[in-house]
Amino acid sequence: MAETKNGSIRIDKWLWAARFFKTRSLAAEAVVGGKVKVGGERVKAAKAIRVDDELSVHIGHFEYLVRVRSLSARLGPAPEAALLYEERAESKAARETLVAQLAATRVLYPRGEGRPTKKARREMIRFKKGSDR
Repeated sequence: MAETKNGSIRIDKWLWAARFFKTRSLAAEAVVGGKVKVGGERVKAAKAIRVDDELSVHIGHFEYLVRVRSLSARLGPAPEAALLYEERAESKAARETLVAQLAATRVLYPRGEGRPTKKARREMIRFKKGSDR
């Protein structure tokens, strides 16, 4: 892990290096949009973070509560990126519970028989319009 000179790094660069976001600009947008908090406070993308800072990262439906373990300014392999932070146990458990809930509420649609024929499509149009033909 490449440690920075003064022991701190921009939060958007760290989020990108830790693989929370695919690009640094997406990380910066999330920080500016309030999806990332340091110690419970909203911050700007240029905020310098240090080792042992507590972060809250919202991505979609999920929330990651992590503690910064190491700093890196470069994008490395995924196993190396996972060493940059330590996720809280309650965060991991809450995320797994949410995944199970989302999977349970997912609506499964029966697979159709492919594209409708011209005749079938015309019948659907007539049915939707409510004509009596």
